[in-house]
Amino acid sequence: MKFKSSLTSCLVAAAALALLGGCSSGSKQAAKNPPTGQPTTQPEFKLPPGWTEADMQACMVAGTPGKEHERLLKDVGVWKGKNTMWHYPGAQPMVTEATCKVTNFMDGRYIRLDWSGDMPGMGPYKGFGLEGYDNVAQKYVNLWVDNMSTGLMDGTGELSADGSTITWNFDYICPITKKQSVFRQIEKRTGPNSKTLDMFGEDPKSGKEFKMMTIELTRK
Repeated sequence: MKFKSSLTSCLVAAAALALLGGCSSGSKQAAKNPPTGQPTTQPEFKLPPGWTEADMQACMVAGTPGKEHERLLKDVGVWKGKNTMWHYPGAQPMVTEATCKVTNFMDGRYIRLDWSGDMPGMGPYKGFGLEGYDNVAQKYVNLWVDNMSTGLMDGTGELSADGSTITWNFDYICPITKKQSVFRQIEKRTGPNSKTLDMFGEDPKSGKEFKMMTIELTRK
């Protein structure tokens, strides 16, 4: 709770600073021609008790997009995917197609992924994801929902040393075992307009990890 309280205070203070900064350019004109019944000056902004300018600066830096966000934005566009799926270890693969539209979200802080396709035996598939980079945690972050589940799946990602691959780990509750499980995804850029997603999950019967899906993506 202390973390959430501090974060809330930080966001409120940062928002107040941004608001006052945005109003400052027009303050002189407003002083010359104040609206009827309105105060002629803006209240002075004050830091919360115990805060320093360095504290405020840390909050501002936490919310500022950087090079990691620029990396994510390179994926903006429409991608066509070839999906190869295995429903269980040793199963015959099934091949389908998918489309993923990637757009800029929240002024470059995240990218939005809108997926559509078909899931063999289950019908039309739609998924929605948000990817970003948490400046404070220093990890890539991901949130996922789709039309074939009722739970949120969130994950964190680590970038490889050569910058080509993000390894994602997602936590979720298995609907069969009702236990916490881990879903792993390896996202590798193979070119400026191509990438692959390899997905691994736990077999609910054996508990062992197996390869569930490979998606070969090409940008239109």
